[in-house]
Amino acid sequence: MNKRKIGLAMSLVIAAGTILGACGNSEKSSGSGGDKNKFSVAMVTDIGGVDDKSFNQSAWEGIQAFGKDNGLKKGKNGYTYLQSKSDADYTTNLNKLAREKFDLIYGVGYLMEDSISEIADQRKDANFAIIDAVVDKNNVASLTFNEHEGSFLVGVAAALSSKTGKIGFVGGMESELIKKFEIGFRAGVQAANPKATVEVKYAGAFDKAEVGKATAESMYKSGVDVIYHAAGATGTGVFTEAKNLKKEDPKRDVWVIGVDKDQYAEGQVEGTDDNVTLTSMVKKVDTAVEDLTKKASEGDFPGGKTITYGLDQDAVGISSSDQNLSDDVKKSVDEWKQKIIDGLKVPSTDKELKNFKAE
Repeated sequence: MNKRKIGLAMSLVIAAGTILGACGNSEKSSGSGGDKNKFSVAMVTDIGGVDDKSFNQSAWEGIQAFGKDNGLKKGKNGYTYLQSKSDADYTTNLNKLAREKFDLIYGVGYLMEDSISEIADQRKDANFAIIDAVVDKNNVASLTFNEHEGSFLVGVAAALSSKTGKIGFVGGMESELIKKFEIGFRAGVQAANPKATVEVKYAGAFDKAEVGKATAESMYKSGVDVIYHAAGATGTGVFTEAKNLKKEDPKRDVWVIGVDKDQYAEGQVEGTDDNVTLTSMVKKVDTAVEDLTKKASEGDFPGGKTITYGLDQDAVGISSSDQNLSDDVKKSVDEWKQKIIDGLKVPSTDKELKNFKAE
């Protein structure tokens, strides 16, 4: 009898241990940080800064939304960001967040590709995500967008809204990514008005508002009446010049097309009812970041994978603040949007644009 009692007691101990172990594994599987309510997430901005009114700000808004939905507090054990004043800060900032053991760390922008790759190799126990670039590492998820598709639509809007037929594009740093914005935009202009011309200038930086302003000044003087910028904080200078011109001459048609976020508020001319934002190419970085962070917190981090968001996922497109677009222009934009969804391939390189035929 004693042996049977001892055996029964041992069985109960073992069973209890098994149940507790299973509970522990279940909790841990909800994310690399355990319980998703304790999941921590952080991001490193590029030199444009967290308040660039563009994709850095949008990424931060996505993280903040996740934090709010999950009861997290801003700070070391919840969610935060580190701002980079120069590209020399990227590696340092990423490494700092990895040492602080954040469960998921974002690098915002293709300029962080090398730094993410370096730190991911050094910190194999940490999970990273990069926006607008691809880093082929098992502990890195890559988020990319079909910016050329959304840029095509605002190109159509620019071509049909311009009265001079002269249109401008201001890019930040010339790169494969920003070329997608440029090429898609030019294709949209070409599709809507083959006689229109597009003047292209690159500022060489994403944080030089004064260069953006000077570039816009030159373009507007040459007869350009619509400028699309894909230049981050440099693009604020484009808005500044357009607002100054509109304030000097309220009857003048001078427009800016915003990027990444709905930049309608950025175009408001102080002290008047005028607004120089024609529309914006919206790239829903915030939605993508919130979506990926949620997946990671639930134990479904897509390390080693590239996730691409496009027009068919409603991740890029034209902003809802379209008060300055005519009904005819809106109708045409919608028609071209459907063509793209139905299979029209929008070019993203010079070679593809050369062979592009809009139908």
